[in-house]
Amino acid sequence: MTTNSGECDIIIIGAGPAGLFCALQIGGAAGRNLNVVVLEKNASCGKKLLVTGTGQCNITHGGDIREFFTHYGDHGTFLRPVLLGFTNKTLITFFESRGLAMITDTNGKVFPATRKASDVLDLLLTECLRREVEVRCSEVVLRIDREDGVFFVSTETARYTAAQVVIATGGASYPGTGSTGDGYRLAAGLGQPVTPIRPALVAVSVRDYLFPHLAGISFEGVTVSLFRDGRKVRQSTGDLLFTHAGLSGPVILDLSRYIAAGDMLKVSFVPGMNRETVQKDLMGKIASNSIRQVRTILADYHLPERFIKELMQQAGLPMDLRCAHISKKARNALVTHLLEFPFRVKDVGGFHEAMVTAGGISLPDVDPKTMESKLVPGLFYIGEVLDIDGDTGGYNLQAAFSTAYAAARAITAMKTG
Repeated sequence: MTTNSGECDIIIIGAGPAGLFCALQIGGAAGRNLNVVVLEKNASCGKKLLVTGTGQCNITHGGDIREFFTHYGDHGTFLRPVLLGFTNKTLITFFESRGLAMITDTNGKVFPATRKASDVLDLLLTECLRREVEVRCSEVVLRIDREDGVFFVSTETARYTAAQVVIATGGASYPGTGSTGDGYRLAAGLGQPVTPIRPALVAVSVRDYLFPHLAGISFEGVTVSLFRDGRKVRQSTGDLLFTHAGLSGPVILDLSRYIAAGDMLKVSFVPGMNRETVQKDLMGKIASNSIRQVRTILADYHLPERFIKELMQQAGLPMDLRCAHISKKARNALVTHLLEFPFRVKDVGGFHEAMVTAGGISLPDVDPKTMESKLVPGLFYIGEVLDIDGDTGGYNLQAAFSTAYAAARAITAMKTG
């Protein structure tokens, strides 16, 4: 039975990093006279946060915040105001000033020094408690209605009212953590456009895959080109990983937002060299090392020995072939395999294995400075529920915190202005 739970000043739906951070910012900036309530469907908070970065919580990325804009596919421009308004350095300072030190690895990824996502969650919850934010778990929001400028939020057991509502329900990835696309349903019920969703930051399976026995082998700095209907549509560079069923690693994860079943991926396993350069270099090595075996020449390109064996077999060459005996046709075949090895995509991984969700709340209908809906005054969207998906490396959590801060600042201005 639904009961009337009285009035709230602000209701935030979702107790993940975006929802909790938005709540504590409102509580801290506006004082304790506001009733800020966070409604969480799970029995506990931050379930998805606890599994990010394999439980280590890659919270953001190092470097200049302006370098972040290119790491959100086609939507970096939308995020520009909020990223500049709450930067990676500001986020790091927030945690370190409260006793949770941060460290940056060699790839620029920023983690809590303890390498424990639970420490990040505990700090957020502690700050919410300190600022008298009320977090109510096991509250599944069924619908949101709006009448005369007031929101009515109905759960399985209660009915809340508020002047402002923030939807921070996450996306549809890792549904076992509670991210089941609830925010899209709630938004659509209020007339908010939602773009089609799909998995992102996910591995791909390959049709007629040749390397299942090489699962676990990785390559640094390779270039992957995406072809559709014979036309090159995207290209990305990064580390690649062979899996039992296909391809993964940062270069594939970051490109996955664009990949569809049937696409062709062509991989260059020789970083920083084009076909002409490789042909010239390979010819020079062969000409000056006639008694060496071809496979030892290929090792000069820092390729794993087991992969070299596969390359030789794919080119139809015996493993003991010496440079003096390789034909021009075979040499050209090797160059093609080195620079344009083809992988036909069988499928892209599903939401159960995707790190984030592409698609979501349509960005043209959201104010990029405040995260407020342009269609429904007083309604805000933050974090992954938006049509935003960042590259791997801390960019998604940074977007969650930055959008949360922007919404909190806008709401605070409404309440105190």
